[in-house]
Amino acid sequence: MLVDNAGISGSVADGAQDPTTLDLDVVRTVLDTNVLGVVRVTNAMLPLLRRAVSPRIVNMSSTMGSLTLQTGPVMAAYAPSMSMVNSMTAQYARALADTNVLVNAACPGHVATESTGFNAPRTPEQGAAIAIRLATLPDDGPRGGFFDDGGAVLW
Repeated sequence: MLVDNAGISGSVADGAQDPTTLDLDVVRTVLDTNVLGVVRVTNAMLPLLRRAVSPRIVNMSSTMGSLTLQTGPVMAAYAPSMSMVNSMTAQYARALADTNVLVNAACPGHVATESTGFNAPRTPEQGAAIAIRLATLPDDGPRGGFFDDGGAVLW
């Protein structure tokens, strides 16, 4: 299994993620880590995953990337990067539809980690639960979906 969990929120100082004053260097950095990082790691791991009996790819995302829910603060670099992670998840699922590789995205919720200053209501263990569930899906499990603890998430 592969869990793509590397991600950054990017600077919010001085309106860096306000769409009206967006810092394009922040956008580039966030997209390079959050989206292109998923592509780099996934493509590097695919040869090994294809040889596995029940390979799973779980891309960690956020409901901030949902165009339907539009949750969280305005973050015009981070939120679109999560939308792109969800879209890339769907693209990988489609490309790998004739294989045994299941690809899905997961939202762990607002987790107390270094990036949140350890100031969030969920523990890392609680946040990991959805990734574990998706990484251990049966072979006939969903493909290309976006899920949180409550099930499928609209995006």
